[in-house]
Amino acid sequence: MFVVNVEGAIRRNDKWLLILRNEKEQHAGGSLSLVGGKCEIEGNSSDILERTLQREIYEEVGIEVTGLRYVNSSSFVTDSGLNVIDIVFICHLKAGEPYAKSTEEVDDVVWMTTPEILSHNGLPTYLKENIKLAEKLL
Repeated sequence: MFVVNVEGAIRRNDKWLLILRNEKEQHAGGSLSLVGGKCEIEGNSSDILERTLQREIYEEVGIEVTGLRYVNSSSFVTDSGLNVIDIVFICHLKAGEPYAKSTEEVDDVVWMTTPEILSHNGLPTYLKENIKLAEKLL
């Protein structure tokens, strides 16, 4: 029915961590986004959103995060027709220096301030809204 996707808003020194998605990515290839990914089927489990986000962040950019706090949720339909529920969390950097660890998914990591993100013409409205909401929670 739905793909459940989680994303992490990670901030350091007044800048947010974004990834440049690989061109081959099915959804939003070649664009900047928050770090995250899809939940996998686990049967009966707990904390699936938080564990998935921590795993995806480590797999994609090689860092550990902690202190996850809910920001917002939304839904959208991908270009290929998949229905997605997207949940965003603020995360605190616990260990590591982010880099494009999963080269199949991530081409680069970029740090941007809130004003840089909000004034960037090439970024989607939903990313700007997520950053504004995360900023309010700091």
